Amino acid sequence: MHLVYPAVLAALLFCTGLYGVLARRNAILVLMSVELMLNAVNLNLVAFDVWLSRAARDTLHSGQALTLFTIAIAAAEIGIGLAIVLAVHRGRGTADIDKLRDTAEGPEPDGPDPDNPDSAPPPPTAPQATRAGKAEATA
Repeated sequence: MHLVYPAVLAALLFCTGLYGVLARRNAILVLMSVELMLNAVNLNLVAFDVWLSRAARDTLHSGQALTLFTIAIAAAEIGIGLAIVLAVHRGRGTADIDKLRDTAEGPEPDGPDPDNPDSAPPPPTAPQATRAGKAEATA
């Protein structure tokens, strides 16, 4: 078998995974796409190892050893990634990546900070000021 067939298949798998990482909004689907990309790399490692072992009979099969190492790392990555996604989903109620980007910032405070007596609420915007003026005028 030629080296071209597994290389083209690995390229298609990698491009599909890359599209999934860039286009998906769900964190679980992004993790699945990363796994697809790692499997494409594993396919390349094994294909090149087999191709190079035909040229030299005394080889160590390092491509297959690296593939096993990559599989172990991917399993640990998925375990930790799923634990983080489940913890965030329980806390926030969503696994949508766009809605989770402000996780570190926290919610906006509604009023003055009780710990800081110098903080004051922001001034009302123009529509809020006109609504407040109309409410006072009708009362």
